[in-house]
Amino acid sequence: MRFSPTALSLALVVASSRNGRIARAFSTAAASASSSSPFCTGPASSSGTCRATSSSSTARAMSPVATDTTNPLLESAGLPKFDAIEPSQITPAVTSILSKLESDFEAMEKEMGGGAGKDFAYDEVLPLVERMQHPLGYAWGIASHLKGVKDSDPLRAAYEENQPKIVQATMKFSQSKPLYDALVNVQKTWEGEEAKEDDFAAAQRRRAVENSLRAMTLGGVGLEEGSPEQKRFKEIKMRFAELGTAFGNNVLDATKAFGREVTDPKDVEGVPESARAMWAQAHVQHLVKECDDEEEKKKLQEAKPDAEKGPWRITLDGPSYIAAMQHVPNRELRKEVYVGYLTRASEFTAGEAEEKADGPGKNNVLIIEEILKLRKEMSGILGFKNFAEQSLASKMAPDVASVTNLSNLILEKALPAAEKELAAATTLARETGGDQYSESNLEKLAPWDTSFWVERLKEKTFDLKEEELRPYFALDAVLEGMFGLIERIFGVEVKAADGKAEVWHPDVRFFELRDVASGEHVASFFLDPYSRPADKRGGAWMADCLGKSDALGIDVPVAYLTCNGSPPVGDKPSLMTFREVETLFHETGHGLQHMLTRATVGDVAGINGVEWDAVELPSQFMENWCYDRPTVYGFAKHYETGEALPEEMFEKLKQQKTFGAGMMACRQLLFGMMDIELHSNFDPDGDETIFDVQRRMADIYTPYAKPIPEDRFLCGFSHIFAGGYSAGYYSYKWAEVMSADAFGAFEEVGLDNEEGVKEVGRRFRETVLSLGGGVAPMDVFKRFRGREPSPEALLRHNGLA
Repeated sequence: MRFSPTALSLALVVASSRNGRIARAFSTAAASASSSSPFCTGPASSSGTCRATSSSSTARAMSPVATDTTNPLLESAGLPKFDAIEPSQITPAVTSILSKLESDFEAMEKEMGGGAGKDFAYDEVLPLVERMQHPLGYAWGIASHLKGVKDSDPLRAAYEENQPKIVQATMKFSQSKPLYDALVNVQKTWEGEEAKEDDFAAAQRRRAVENSLRAMTLGGVGLEEGSPEQKRFKEIKMRFAELGTAFGNNVLDATKAFGREVTDPKDVEGVPESARAMWAQAHVQHLVKECDDEEEKKKLQEAKPDAEKGPWRITLDGPSYIAAMQHVPNRELRKEVYVGYLTRASEFTAGEAEEKADGPGKNNVLIIEEILKLRKEMSGILGFKNFAEQSLASKMAPDVASVTNLSNLILEKALPAAEKELAAATTLARETGGDQYSESNLEKLAPWDTSFWVERLKEKTFDLKEEELRPYFALDAVLEGMFGLIERIFGVEVKAADGKAEVWHPDVRFFELRDVASGEHVASFFLDPYSRPADKRGGAWMADCLGKSDALGIDVPVAYLTCNGSPPVGDKPSLMTFREVETLFHETGHGLQHMLTRATVGDVAGINGVEWDAVELPSQFMENWCYDRPTVYGFAKHYETGEALPEEMFEKLKQQKTFGAGMMACRQLLFGMMDIELHSNFDPDGDETIFDVQRRMADIYTPYAKPIPEDRFLCGFSHIFAGGYSAGYYSYKWAEVMSADAFGAFEEVGLDNEEGVKEVGRRFRETVLSLGGGVAPMDVFKRFRGREPSPEALLRHNGLA
């Protein structure tokens, strides 16, 4: 995933497409923190303007404004001052910025509306809009980022108070007819000009204008001013903001609320020591949190958690939940945790709070139903048959049929493999699990059994336990090895720069990227690596802190990389699971596309302007290197002895790559096609429920694992109900076709051919990582690969060919 759920929620609010600054405004990456840079090449003012232009309209629109210099959210000419930022500063900052933005916007519309017949130059339009919107993007972006990584009641209150104001302000841009007409005029001035492949500057401008016009169309610019349709469209957008935020809050609150205390050592017998230590630490932390006596609290804080004797506390944050599903031997305890996870933020957890709550409430079932109805209504207002059709209007996939065809192509290979995988796990359970797993007592494995027995099957098949690998995957060593890979194939050096930027939590680190050939500082990033269930959302994401922009004078982009990995426990460092290693590589791939861009038009620099179903290419591409020998041996060393990962363990690790690939592929296909079905053929006003759709799609894509009656997975599906993946979750598989094929280029020259790998790596950097949204993704891929992508590599990599 490339953006925080909080930041992504505005993608649903502001526009139907993330392409084009005008309509998306501060959605997705821009909402996360589209701010100006301390490395501006032009003079920076307190309003965030880094460069002046000769345009008279620019001068009027960007007129000086008084700012409160004590409010760090108004100091948009640098990295965020996290040490000084407080929730109480959000409302004053937003109020001040919106006041100036409104006057600037009115002046811009007046000039553009009064210039009938005038041919506006590109520099008089999009760069002007970018500079105008920047202060709000900066301030609101920081608020959105902190909402995802350091949530609190005061922050929630400030966020929810100001969100409607942000939506109203940004809709003015997306529905501005004078601005739309000016962009059309810009586009007309290019008619007859031949687009040259080697003129990247011109290509960026063309793509930025094209994307903005499409995004404004999807944002309702074509609706008649003051018409009932326009009024209703705006009401829907406002409601989306409220519903998306509530959905995400409910998931976080329900995740935090669950905790299962375990006191019987038999219940955790055979569980890896790292998991028991994590749960013992969680138990102590919970006692500290609930304790009101300061003296007693101090004693608890000094107490050392006992991983061997407990007590233990299992929670629903990622590392804890996964460990429970894979390793807890007690079936009933696994069931309790599983059902707890699958019923988060549903009617099962809302209880009395639902009746008392203001706003959308705590039951995400009701929120989902309303969201789907509103999306259908909005699409109808815009002239689409359904929301899926509207969503695909800005993506690579041309229609729902194309998505379905690709999914079914993969399913044809994945489903037989998945059924064989489950059958093998079932056989092992029958043979070694005791009487409770006999056919007479258990017809088939329950959902809370599957992960446990698949893990036992993997251990038996490869004679290798995940716990044996963890000591070789200490976070600091993994980072060092990953940075070595980046330097090796992309010619970019990554160095720690802790202390050069303020951070929001002591765990957060800061790094700088420099081009090896020139020594130039090309980018920086923050890394927030560990799970913090008390105030940090689950999952992993990359978000834009500073985006490269010629209009803003930003030459050094900065990214946020956020994971929810295993934290240090006691005196041990963070010892990662292999999946956590892959996740770190994945998010770094997103970050590299943002940071290594050559594009200087803000709307298409880095990840901006990249079609949604293509942007996972570099992230999934990076995961392949977790099985590359030089890369793995660049970091896989024992955290205590420094001993390298034994050769036989590395070979088994490679063999495990395709283990369970059938079930994993079917699971992803189910999520993608369930999303598409809910937004295309499903009638939210009909008799069928959203859970009927889930069961119906499971019959097709995971017939071996049908949902239990209590299954409320959809209530936690933040990707499509509180994020930007609505009618777009299929993007993971769509982009995986390209990422696997891209890695195939390295395989073709030979992964042991160092010079060949470097040559292909530099080409990948100069195309996929450098061109951003300035060139259409299919053209970018063809420049790198020399042809269109083929699914052959994906099927081969997953052992499904």
